[in-house]
Amino acid sequence: MKRSDVNDIIAASEAFMRSFGYALPPFAYWSPERIGGAEAATIRERGMGWDITDFGKGRFDELGLILFTTRNGSLADLSSGRGMLYAEKIMISRERQMTPMHRHDLKAEDIINRGGGDLVIELFASDAQGGIDRQADVTVPCDGVERTLTPGAHLRIAPGESVTLMPGVWHSFWAEGGDCLIGEVSTVNDDKTDNIFADPVGRFSQIDEDAAPTHLLVSDY
Repeated sequence: MKRSDVNDIIAASEAFMRSFGYALPPFAYWSPERIGGAEAATIRERGMGWDITDFGKGRFDELGLILFTTRNGSLADLSSGRGMLYAEKIMISRERQMTPMHRHDLKAEDIINRGGGDLVIELFASDAQGGIDRQADVTVPCDGVERTLTPGAHLRIAPGESVTLMPGVWHSFWAEGGDCLIGEVSTVNDDKTDNIFADPVGRFSQIDEDAAPTHLLVSDY
């Protein structure tokens, strides 16, 4: 991705979030110099901030996601079972923009439609080896009510609705009927090692530095 495109995407994303009354924390607006300074050490260490990804394929409009991690605990706390064991993100999936099929080994997450179009999630259970089970039904809680779906079924989440995805549940998602603002509340988030993709992709974008960054991405840290 070109850095100039990333800058434009961040500006448009912030405006889209505000249109739903969602206000980002102050560090969302910090300059590259400030986010690189001593006061932001924990922000950088825990991977908080802007994350614009095309999953390494260079086709952001088709395969991509906009994320901002607002808070994140530590893996050390998660290992001990005490302390800050949670994370939160706000995301935008543009209409028909795919997030590829993946699962997590550690992270349980609530995916919440905060507004805009519907969020459509394709779901599979894991087999005994951790791969996709194309024969088994998959059961997920939706706002506290369990729903059992056939393998590969498309779960449609309207604004205000949510689904809980436990570790091992394979999922891919996209927006229909307009861009979708998505909330994520989860256990500690580790994007470096806890994203297992069904097909070879990169979690972060390769950036062509054709312009100066207005804000750094998590991958820039």
